[in-house]
Amino acid sequence: MHILTRSDLADLQVSPSDVIGAVEDGYLAFARGESRCPTKLMMPLPDERRDSVSYSMLGYDANLEHLGFKTSYRQGSQTNEKYYTTITLYDDATGQPFALMDCQRVGASRTPATTALIARSCAAPGARSALMIGTGVQGVNTLPYLLTVLPELETVRLFGTHPDGIAGSKRLLREHFPDRKLELVEDVRGAVAASDIVVVASGRAAHPPIDVRWLPPGGLMISVASKGVAAGAMRDSDYNITTSIGQLGVTGTRLASGGEVRVDAVLPDILAGRSPGRRDPGDRIFAFSSGMIITDIPVAHAFATRAIAAGRGRNVELWT
Repeated sequence: MHILTRSDLADLQVSPSDVIGAVEDGYLAFARGESRCPTKLMMPLPDERRDSVSYSMLGYDANLEHLGFKTSYRQGSQTNEKYYTTITLYDDATGQPFALMDCQRVGASRTPATTALIARSCAAPGARSALMIGTGVQGVNTLPYLLTVLPELETVRLFGTHPDGIAGSKRLLREHFPDRKLELVEDVRGAVAASDIVVVASGRAAHPPIDVRWLPPGGLMISVASKGVAAGAMRDSDYNITTSIGQLGVTGTRLASGGEVRVDAVLPDILAGRSPGRRDPGDRIFAFSSGMIITDIPVAHAFATRAIAAGRGRNVELWT
């Protein structure tokens, strides 16, 4: 089994278009009924003072014929200093273990890829502006991925409070789209009202909870499992999308806030052409994005194969 550390993967280059393609292929295989993705198992830990998170996911990607196990643990919600996530891949064609690897880079790539696919499929015709709220691990790659699928976007905005995350967002946008200017915003509500696409990947404290009713007509809000979205978003929107109904039931029920958890479409069906991305150009759309291991597996495989080809990591015979 190849063991790949965070530093082994840190500077590997996998383009946004390659990641988006791998993630879309993963969703399409699932939509065809070929892949498997049970609902994630999430367990709250006893000490509520730390708001710790622990969960695991199991799945099978039919395109690669790989099985994957992912685990995540984070102590507390205010920092990623004690956040540990791994993925283990097994090759079901050969029956051999393939890789055990740090999953932070994988998650930071497949998450904005999913955001980009939602935006491509569900943004109103003529959408010209996007706002990213949050500068954590899940957020810094988002704007380049959005521009990869929607190059017609004219204005990209960012709200964040972490200097390193803001600097990272600027650097990655400049790296992939050097001709684009980034508008930093302070008035979050005003920026939401002025943006056709709003991505929320932030905590509660840094800004007022984002209300879907602040969107302009035709606006799209994508929540990356964010605590920064106001409760009731699924009640107040015109059209609701989620990556997985099962995942929504684990991590997103507060978004109904006393109302019915109404899901109008799931992303795999939208990508497969079985459900519309929106019904009306003027609808305010809310999309809840929760990670699915069928997207982690192909992205992890892409990073692992590049790392192994470059001679990184080490091979461990666990079963000798």
